[in-house]
Amino acid sequence: MCGRFTLTRSAADVAEHFDLAETPELAPRFNVAPGQAIATVSRGAGALPLQLEMRSWGLVPSWARDPAIAGRLVNARIETAAVKPAFRDALRRRRCLIPADGFYEWHGGVGQRSALHFALPGGALFGMAGLYEIWEDPAGESVASCTILTSEANAIVAPIHPRMPVILDREAWSGWLDPTLEDGEGALARLRWHEADRLVARRVGHRVDDARHEGPDCLEPDPQGVLRFDR
Repeated sequence: MCGRFTLTRSAADVAEHFDLAETPELAPRFNVAPGQAIATVSRGAGALPLQLEMRSWGLVPSWARDPAIAGRLVNARIETAAVKPAFRDALRRRRCLIPADGFYEWHGGVGQRSALHFALPGGALFGMAGLYEIWEDPAGESVASCTILTSEANAIVAPIHPRMPVILDREAWSGWLDPTLEDGEGALARLRWHEADRLVARRVGHRVDDARHEGPDCLEPDPQGVLRFDR
């Protein structure tokens, strides 16, 4: 799964990397958690430039009776997203990228858990595959929400966790965000995420364990330092 991530690069960096029409108002995020508003990048109808919108992390399907369902829909498995009622309509019509520059995973038993931060070399930005929805309550109030697609972990992440976010190669962005492609399975078939093969893992301290801690000290290194795993 993907339950925490980082987006620490500047708003100008995000705008340049994702070819946004305008520079968004974004503060560095060192411990992004489910339920929080996160940046998402999508393309509207026609040839409009990519747009960044804030959406709540945890999908609320349009048919949901209670928005609390979002807590169970933080991730969508790529293997079943095309058939799961919670995700299949969004997969056909509402696909997005979720900007990040790293994500966390934990390992170890009770009392011995430690966190690792996975990032590309140099802390480069990347786009995670996501889906988004708009839910309205009976009073007409709307909730914009999203979820992160996950796949089986690659050889770098697998020693720590069996799942990981789908990190898309830049060449896959256009097809993934194409609003005219309403074939969910076809959109999945176009995905390429070899960029994730360059991830590097680094142990971090325990500040990140608590989602209430959002400061840069979440990324302070553990004395055991950088980890590299054989593929």
